[in-house]
Amino acid sequence: MSEHSHTSPDSSGPVTEGPADPEHDATATYGLDRSYVAALTRRVVSSTGETHAVASPIGGTPLAHVPQSSSADVAEAFTRARRAQAAWAATSVDDRAAALLRLHDLLLDRQDELIDLVVWESGKARKDAYLEVAHLALTARYYARTAHEHLDTRRVGGMFPVLTRAEVSRVPKGVVGIISPWNYPLTMALCDGIPALLAGNAVVAKPDAQTMLTALLAAQLLDEAGFPPEVWQVVAGPGPEVGGAMIAKADYICFTGSTATGRLIAQQCAERLIGCSLELGGKNPMLVLRDADVHRAAEGAVRAVFSNAGQLCVSMERLFVADQVYDRFVDAFVSRTQAMTLGASHEWSVDMGSLISQAQLDTVTAHVEDAVAKGATVLTGGRHRPDLGPFVFEPTILEGVSADMECFGKETFGPVVSLYRFHSEDEAVERANDGQYGLNASVYTRDGARGRAVARRIKCGTVNVNEAYGATFGSLGAPMGGMRESGMGRRQGAEGIHRYTESQSVATQRLVPIAPMFGMSEETNAKVLTASLRLLNKLGRA
Repeated sequence: MSEHSHTSPDSSGPVTEGPADPEHDATATYGLDRSYVAALTRRVVSSTGETHAVASPIGGTPLAHVPQSSSADVAEAFTRARRAQAAWAATSVDDRAAALLRLHDLLLDRQDELIDLVVWESGKARKDAYLEVAHLALTARYYARTAHEHLDTRRVGGMFPVLTRAEVSRVPKGVVGIISPWNYPLTMALCDGIPALLAGNAVVAKPDAQTMLTALLAAQLLDEAGFPPEVWQVVAGPGPEVGGAMIAKADYICFTGSTATGRLIAQQCAERLIGCSLELGGKNPMLVLRDADVHRAAEGAVRAVFSNAGQLCVSMERLFVADQVYDRFVDAFVSRTQAMTLGASHEWSVDMGSLISQAQLDTVTAHVEDAVAKGATVLTGGRHRPDLGPFVFEPTILEGVSADMECFGKETFGPVVSLYRFHSEDEAVERANDGQYGLNASVYTRDGARGRAVARRIKCGTVNVNEAYGATFGSLGAPMGGMRESGMGRRQGAEGIHRYTESQSVATQRLVPIAPMFGMSEETNAKVLTASLRLLNKLGRA
């Protein structure tokens, strides 16, 4: 544990006896120091007196009771944020960017504390938790270094050269509502909010109930980096109540989660005529072409499928492999999968950690059992491992999956993948595009140009060549998001910050009006204007 960690002395193992509610019994075992938790949860805007119990997937260890917000608390959070936003928008872009660079360093300096908390709340492998820190630091640095590129007022061509000066400015939306998921509790808590703050907005954030503490620690780091505390408000509570109250007050909504919930949010935002960005579900395909490096593809497939126990929006759940390399790929993939170390612990040695909850375990178990009952073959895995942790499920590779099986078209969001042979690349692309999702895809080939050509035919917002997901996700200048039912809008790049702004055009007319002058008739003015337009076209002006 680092010097910033706050694990209590009696938290060396899971709770095996004693009360289920440590809030009301001082002898109960917490995984985290109660004063540390209190300092974090104090930030939640709450007046209800109600709390939500949070336990770790690691042994079911109790972690906290998080205060819950009412709709009135949400309204109060927006009032505070809106009050602070005007002054924040008046702060220079350089000062906002400097705060992001301080956040970058704080994330790296405090990484052990952050990783510990992510693992406690999510049960993921420590190496997967580290990637959250790294991605968030990359995001902070990218937007800080490109702030002027994205936000400065720019000149555009006016109606007439010299006579018309036109400028386009980026004006902040106001107060942005961000509803983030549990699967990447640190990354998703801040990565969408960083560009919102840089653009001059305030934020009201509702992190998922299962991972509130990580999100609250992230908010604390914003304070330490020099952001005014009032510009980042945190609320907590059930999605239908708190989420609806946020949409009623926000100037823009950013949501990451299920397609079903995304549809409801889009409808509610449309009623208020406010914008939204939605990153939703996926059934992501990976294509291994006939000329692929089989061992490189097998290594990539392990990460593509089993990172964070498959609880990753861009993870692969369908692998299409060319006939020519199918048998060799399957041997290498199964072998690498069987060599993985599993567990629910804070150790670096764990390759794949736990699912987050009983609900996720139930879905994964149901999908595997349904596939097997209908004739699919388990090449490896397929079992719940309560000996390792309450929600640990083995990394599972299925063969012979057909359209009548639950896991064929529905998102599993767990460590389960289906293998399919293909005979031609046209067939592979067609099958990859089957269904209504379109979030992420992967293509493995020794020929990069060929891989990019295949990638452009796949209906996904991001496609990686010779990599699972990291190449696009880690390229912060490249937009990331879904096509079709995988969402709308993009995070990262220019689109990731411009979504939080309104474009405002200001044009100044010099010397002469855009109207008849010197006593011209409308007819004469039209002839003069026509001659001007012909001249501008000959000069090649846009």
